[in-house]
Amino acid sequence: MSAPARRDAAAKNPQAAPRSDPHDLWQQATRIRQVWRDHALSTQPADQVTAERCLTALYARVSRPRPRFVWVDSPDAARSLITGWPTLDQLYEQIRDPRTRRTPPLASDLAMIVSRLRGALGAGVTHPDPELSPGRTGRTRQPWPELTPSHALDSGVPLAVVLHQGIRTALHRSLAHGFYLPVRAALAGGTAVPVCWYGQQDVSWIAYYDVLHRLGLASYGPDETEHVTAWADLARSCGWWWPGEEVCVVVDRPREVRTEPVAATVHDEFRLQPRGVRYRDGWQPLLSR
Repeated sequence: MSAPARRDAAAKNPQAAPRSDPHDLWQQATRIRQVWRDHALSTQPADQVTAERCLTALYARVSRPRPRFVWVDSPDAARSLITGWPTLDQLYEQIRDPRTRRTPPLASDLAMIVSRLRGALGAGVTHPDPELSPGRTGRTRQPWPELTPSHALDSGVPLAVVLHQGIRTALHRSLAHGFYLPVRAALAGGTAVPVCWYGQQDVSWIAYYDVLHRLGLASYGPDETEHVTAWADLARSCGWWWPGEEVCVVVDRPREVRTEPVAATVHDEFRLQPRGVRYRDGWQPLLSR
């Protein structure tokens, strides 16, 4: 399955009116999910103006000035520009070692604000948010079964759980395990890659909270709305990005994306084909299974 270039008009999310029937709400949710999947697999050239505006707003939230933006055509082309930037292990080490008194790197501050944002969005959900407490209530606290949505709803699985499984979890499995983690492994070649965010492939949590809001199942305050809008617009605008203190390296979206369905899944999950992504400079990593 190919991800064709999308017209700007197709980037607009559908408006879903709240309904009381869980099956109807799920059908509305799948339409919104499809729009976010299209963004995640888009092969349109990046919207550099929007991406830089959103990144500048995120820098401002962690008290940093607008960086100098360097655009590259693939993650591979970013390698020489991010040498020596902090890796995830280095960020964790700074957290674990209380003796370190250095100013936290920008990536650490960004990770903190997005974690707080997701917590605030979860607090705005009208039902107990499975993102924050995924187990059943009651004696066992066992996970809910993952069934086809229609079967799950007919079997008494709460709509909240079906939405979390079918939007948040399914998109994360597809875009993390099926896309950016294999590409990142090919890029790393056995070495550590500095901390980055994945732009269009970061949509799983954004789509989830967008669905809940559009279905009338969540309400967010003005600051949370402004903040999540910056992440959402960024996901609609560009590929991966590495935040540096003075320079932000941003990757254009791929030229070609080919996916295949993942067998034995109930939420239309997908993954890249072994040579399923080609970037604008021709880089086409061979992905391991």
